[in-house]
Amino acid sequence: MNRRAMTYLHNRFVPRAFGLILGLALAACQQPARQAETPPLEGAAIGGPFTLVDKQGTAVTWEQFKGRWRIVYFGYTFCPDACPLDVQAMMRGFDLFDKAHPALAAKVQPIFISIDPARDTPAVVGEWTAAFGPRLLGLTGTPAQVKQAAGAFAAYYGKGAETAGGYLMDHSRIAYLMDPDGKPIAMLPVDKGPPAVAAELAKWVK
Repeated sequence: MNRRAMTYLHNRFVPRAFGLILGLALAACQQPARQAETPPLEGAAIGGPFTLVDKQGTAVTWEQFKGRWRIVYFGYTFCPDACPLDVQAMMRGFDLFDKAHPALAAKVQPIFISIDPARDTPAVVGEWTAAFGPRLLGLTGTPAQVKQAAGAFAAYYGKGAETAGGYLMDHSRIAYLMDPDGKPIAMLPVDKGPPAVAAELAKWVK
């Protein structure tokens, strides 16, 4: 190609290409910024003060967790299926999140609260939660204390059917994610497995 042809092509097409690139850049700049997604549970009447006890019988209050993200699940240690499956998915998901974001995971406290205080003594709850990892805090209390805590989180529970291995407990199956101020953010998808739980934590915990 001779010099005259090259000059012709340069003068004809380069300005057009530059104009196209500039136009795309300006269009991108003029697009509105994506708004932050609203937490699904924002404004819900979930969460509130309670006093329970840990595995050593030491009093633990909701206010003690101020400044930390919290995962809260209500269940019972004699549960034959639902609770172990849910808590396992919850904690494995938390472990995945911890491996990917250790600094953020350090700000999160997973909590298991028993709704069967007649059988779930502090020692029993402590032994059960330890099977799911050292980061899971198990809490129990008197019937009145448990009722107050469950009521604050809109968690349903009640005595169920009698079986050869003892009575069952009917209860809701929700793993709440609460922010550092104790406000509800989302329900962790424990039914979808650990990766889904980890993804939900990564979405909100900042």
